[in-house]
Amino acid sequence: MAAPTCDTFSFCTEPSGRARRALQVRFVSHAKGKGLFATRNIPKGETIFVEKPVVSAQFLWNALYKYKACDHCLRALETAEENAQRLLGKPQALPHPDQCSIRKDLHQHCPSCQVAYCSLECRQLAWEQYHQVLCLGASRQDPQHPLNKLQEAWRNIHYPPETSSIMLMARMVATVKQAQDKDCWVKLFAQFCSKTANEEEEIVHKLLGDKFKGQLDILRVLFTEALYDERLDRWFSPEGFRSLFALIGTNGPGIGTSSLSQWVHACDALELPPREREQLDAFIDQLYKDIEKETGEFLNCEGSGLYVLQSCCKYLGWNDEFSNLEFLAGSDYGGLAPCCLHHSAHLSLAAGNHSCVPNAETSFPDNNFLLHLTALEDIRPGEEICISYLDCCQRERSRHSRHKILRENYLFVCSCPKCLAQADDPDATSEEEEEEEEEEEAEGEPEDAELEDEMTDV
Repeated sequence: MAAPTCDTFSFCTEPSGRARRALQVRFVSHAKGKGLFATRNIPKGETIFVEKPVVSAQFLWNALYKYKACDHCLRALETAEENAQRLLGKPQALPHPDQCSIRKDLHQHCPSCQVAYCSLECRQLAWEQYHQVLCLGASRQDPQHPLNKLQEAWRNIHYPPETSSIMLMARMVATVKQAQDKDCWVKLFAQFCSKTANEEEEIVHKLLGDKFKGQLDILRVLFTEALYDERLDRWFSPEGFRSLFALIGTNGPGIGTSSLSQWVHACDALELPPREREQLDAFIDQLYKDIEKETGEFLNCEGSGLYVLQSCCKYLGWNDEFSNLEFLAGSDYGGLAPCCLHHSAHLSLAAGNHSCVPNAETSFPDNNFLLHLTALEDIRPGEEICISYLDCCQRERSRHSRHKILRENYLFVCSCPKCLAQADDPDATSEEEEEEEEEEEAEGEPEDAELEDEMTDV
């Protein structure tokens, strides 16, 4: 595979000049790091950029329980009707089946290990970048194969709802091992890293919890057994592995794909007589209610990826106590300037710094791993582009409640205009949050066996 240019805009899929003309990555402060700023008027509703990830991977529990996705781009492989039937656990015909965009005639499998792809293009791209190293061949079902042991160990310590995958790290290593210009890829991956040792410990705790954080070294041993390369020796040391682990816990936005969702959007765009439109909308509403009763929140093919432009805009104060940028790249790359990245211990990050009053949002409307950043309002030249790490309901909570969520999940304190305007508000917890905490205390955390049963039912 050709070496990446290490340019911030190099993974944008539309002509990169479009994003370059609209955006500028600018250093804001040591406390905040870098930000993404508009260089022209961006009207509400405009897609600011579309970006593909450097690497991505489907979550392991998600794949195990038959959420069928392309092994490269995560495009859902089931038809909308098959998707609905699996989620419902019973036969279900859908009206307007022609609105399903899945092309099964284009699907491909690796001839050796039989992993599935949505197209010949994805199969070839995976093979050229990382799959030659990761292909299990006839050992795909062998529980003693080192890669299978690694994946099983990960599933045993990272139950749903999933936020990351050890296979992101595996694909990073495999990409470097297959690359002709290995140094360029190592430098590219190093751009995602900028954490102190203490911050990395917090991220490990956030991803694994108290119960499993002591098993990080077990993962490292299995990771080494499966993928060791002496040219990447630093990545397999205790410190380097912890840095890689922190990387996947702070950079990858959650990716969700669904053929059913694509079908619904296509149906919404149909021009129908009023009576037929009313019937179709009622059918879709009832369908989702029935799916929620049967499946709960596990609706999509889910995974995560590393995005270069997205990662340039994450809050992080630089600290010289320990730079894993330098550690991961090695002393040979000591001249590479550290990136100030806006960091988080929660995986569902997106392009842009956080604001409780965002002017942009990210989505995956193409039913694959392509990340779209879209303007929520008119953005003027010089204005910083911000998304929100909180959902709509969370953004309506009190300043105290919002800060609590952001500190616990993203390890920073928000100073957006809304938070500054509410600085004198009392430190009161929102009623919604109090109700949620009471419900959580009443229910308690489900045991591992219960979680596995729930996913098995799906």
